[in-house]
Amino acid sequence: MPGTDPAEAVRVVLGELPDLPFLPELPERGPHADLTGRSSVLLTDLPVDLQPTGWRLVPNESRDGRRARDLLSRDLDALEEATQGQVPPSLKVQAAGPWTLAAMLELQRGERALSDHGAVDDLAQSLAEGLRRHLADLAVRLPGTRLVLQLDEPALPAVLRAGIPTASGFGRLRAPTPQRVREVLSTVLGVAEDTVVHCCAAHPPVELLHGAGAGAVSIDATLLTPQDDEAIGVAVESGAGLLLGLVPSVDTRMEDLTAVMEPARVLWRRLGFDHDRLPGTVVVTPTCGLAGASPRHARAALTASAEIARRLGEEPE
Repeated sequence: MPGTDPAEAVRVVLGELPDLPFLPELPERGPHADLTGRSSVLLTDLPVDLQPTGWRLVPNESRDGRRARDLLSRDLDALEEATQGQVPPSLKVQAAGPWTLAAMLELQRGERALSDHGAVDDLAQSLAEGLRRHLADLAVRLPGTRLVLQLDEPALPAVLRAGIPTASGFGRLRAPTPQRVREVLSTVLGVAEDTVVHCCAAHPPVELLHGAGAGAVSIDATLLTPQDDEAIGVAVESGAGLLLGLVPSVDTRMEDLTAVMEPARVLWRRLGFDHDRLPGTVVVTPTCGLAGASPRHARAALTASAEIARRLGEEPE
């Protein structure tokens, strides 16, 4: 979300999305609140420090690590305060997935954690334990709320095609096998009952994500092509949910919501499923994060997502 005020962001989210709100992330506050910094402080027994080249794993807790942890704590406090007396039925919380963290975090010698097989395993296990504690903390703060864990994997397509550069920049790190990717993802997804993996790239690896144990996949519906249909259809047939990015995530006029929702209807027609299954399978979302939008558009995008979801439940004319 845009902005720097966690209390205001929480109010907007709870007001616009009462059925499935999320814990807002506010990267405008700086690197201590961006995807890597925020997720890194969830790691257990793996301290981090902010270097000129990015976040790095270090032997001892750093001032930057404490700063990032403090910002996350403030966000949790704002959420708890805003829900006093009326906790939401569900809440989605997000963190970087293990492969994106491995692609972004540096080892002490400066190379990416992705370059070291053992470091990736350590990272996944540490992230799993940290998320387990994070969810336990939220369960205490929001008793009775169903918690949905989303792993954000924006770097996964580059990891799979060996597109992550080495420290020198002259080479590329070797791609892990799909089986290896599934195993590492499964380690982290196993900490929660309700899970989503988000990947908003073209041709998202839906089969791999679902095979790793994701209960739902979050994808940009505006980028989907018939090439993607088989994997999506198999996932839906086996019970997976779809978080479909339909609403523009940057400032755009949205006068015709029928046009905005059309990619979802087109996809559903191509998949050949009964319309009755659509409302119970699809959650409508913005195409990606809203941090680059104006506050006005961010609120409007959440409002539009809820309205489009309602319309998707209606029988097409």
